[in-house]
Amino acid sequence: MRVKSKTSLACAILLLAPVLAAAQETKTISESGGKPFAADFPSGGRIRMNLRSSGVTVTGSDENKILVRVSSRDSDDLSDVRISLKTNGDRGDLTVTGGPSNNFQIDIQIPRRSDLYARMFAGELDIRGVEGNKDLEVHFGQMDVTLEHPGDYAPVRLSVNSGDLEAAAFDVSKGGLFRSFEMDSALHTNSPGKYSLYAHVGAGEIDIN
Repeated sequence: MRVKSKTSLACAILLLAPVLAAAQETKTISESGGKPFAADFPSGGRIRMNLRSSGVTVTGSDENKILVRVSSRDSDDLSDVRISLKTNGDRGDLTVTGGPSNNFQIDIQIPRRSDLYARMFAGELDIRGVEGNKDLEVHFGQMDVTLEHPGDYAPVRLSVNSGDLEAAAFDVSKGGLFRSFEMDSALHTNSPGKYSLYAHVGAGEIDIN
């Protein structure tokens, strides 16, 4: 009976191997020329964004998809725009390159429940309706983050090297050089929250509402 059990287990592993391999397969989807981009992506996943300088709006939705649209005053400026998403299971890496140097807007829709990592050199980053861990940096510009439930977040690390730190969600308002705010326990509790929040702007302003 023991030999039979081992044989059955070995057969099950062989049958499952292709399924497990497919689940961990790395896939890359891309779109160019300013065309709308759409790809399936699971709720609860982790999304990394490396974005070129621009105006960026990231919005959470109830769809299990990542949607990207780009726009400019002159549609001809979008000819060299490239949007690329590399996925592996519940992890995704989104990059947007090309486009005009001014008046360029990127609108991104992701599953509402997503862990988000975003880096941008300069511009405006606006995040709305996204529930999950956040790790955000803009070197020069404006960052706006709307939290539907601020009490879900801790630890919180917010900072600006030069500029304004406005975090009404945590009753914080500071301005000047090297301003920061840290909180290790969630609001109204003595324990870590469901999610962590890290946000940094080199020169500019952070607004957390």
